[in-house]
Amino acid sequence: MSIQHFIKPFVVLALLANLSQAQQKTSYKFDFGPGKVAKGYTQVLPIDDYSKEKGYGFDFDSKVSAEENDGKNLLTSDLVKSDKPFYFSVALPEGNYKVTVTLGDPKNAALSTVKAESRRLMLENIKTAAGQSLSKTFVVNIKDKNIAGGQVVGLKPRELTKLDWDDKLTLEFDRQTALQAIEITKAEDQITVFLAGNSTVVNQDDEPWASWGQMIPRFFKPGVAIANHAESGLTLGSFAGSRRLAKILSIMKPGDYLFIEFGHNDQKEKGPNDGAYKSYTERIKTFISEVKQKGGIPVVVTSTSRRSFGTEGKIVNSLGDFPNAARKVAAEEKVALIDLNAMTTTLFNALGEEPSKKAFVHYPANSYPGQDKALADNTHFNPYGAYEIAQCIILGIKEQKLGIAKYLVNDLPKFDPAKPDDVNNWHWPESPKSSVVKPDGN
Repeated sequence: MSIQHFIKPFVVLALLANLSQAQQKTSYKFDFGPGKVAKGYTQVLPIDDYSKEKGYGFDFDSKVSAEENDGKNLLTSDLVKSDKPFYFSVALPEGNYKVTVTLGDPKNAALSTVKAESRRLMLENIKTAAGQSLSKTFVVNIKDKNIAGGQVVGLKPRELTKLDWDDKLTLEFDRQTALQAIEITKAEDQITVFLAGNSTVVNQDDEPWASWGQMIPRFFKPGVAIANHAESGLTLGSFAGSRRLAKILSIMKPGDYLFIEFGHNDQKEKGPNDGAYKSYTERIKTFISEVKQKGGIPVVVTSTSRRSFGTEGKIVNSLGDFPNAARKVAAEEKVALIDLNAMTTTLFNALGEEPSKKAFVHYPANSYPGQDKALADNTHFNPYGAYEIAQCIILGIKEQKLGIAKYLVNDLPKFDPAKPDDVNNWHWPESPKSSVVKPDGN
């Protein structure tokens, strides 16, 4: 019996899988609440839980209530809300999607924060007065682990349950949200900004952990999609070795970007060819070369500083030659450099030795379920710290005059790392899921 006899069924199955994905629906319009349904929309009631068969619905045991009010506008006269954060999911294939949410309550003022997937901040503190409806559009990148040619990304065990890697788009609404409608459309014309990095960049699933990569979507209007492929504990070598760079290159379009931030874990590599000016430098150059060959735009980002205060009460460099090596590569290769190490050093010094704990995962025992010991981590950020560092990245984008700067939101906050936002005036509605397990990396 010939080998073709065995291969043919697998070829057929692969073709069927590709055909199924091509036929999967990529646009939806949802009208929430019990009132008459707006034309062209699908009605969603509180009983509509997510299932693969249906392809949409409230997820993760979300419990919402519905309200119907008098009004000529069928889309905005009814809504759903909850006394807890709630989730709504839609099955979608890989790609960039424009998502428009219509928020508001005919009877009450409302305030809404919207996150996507693994706690990516999309909309922050959206206020509506009683009787006001407001539509806001943002772009969400959906990714899968498949790579052209039959390869797959080598995911870590912890990634297998992450919302970033499942087969659907999940939106998280805080408990003050009054949700009237959602419209989803696949958007092929977005500039995709890919992120390559470690635990300081990755989308962290659980409170109180967070990284800058999950905060920067909030600062872009449609035109740019953020595709975060970072993962905790990775080096330049393990990022490439787990086929994450290959995944990015397989879907990168000319004009897309790759932001590259490594160093924390690369420090731990102690082989004869390792080090800031050896393997680290060579690998950054490889990343840059590969991206340029695809017509992409590489951006080198120096590593975030640790909370490493010296005897004089100022941050001391704990990353050795790695920040300087990254600066040197960017200069030699004539690519943009965002000096995040310098900016975060300024930021933490401005906060001060003790107050800077408010930007990191420093929490007394029993702050979160199952936390019987204090958390004291000087590398990993909490949401406030991640938000401040994301603003450093945005400042770097402006200073480097990158083309994507024109897509920054119109209400961009003014930011200076030497004058951090007051943590007491910063609002972050916590997500329901938390963990006391430190992410990989140091």
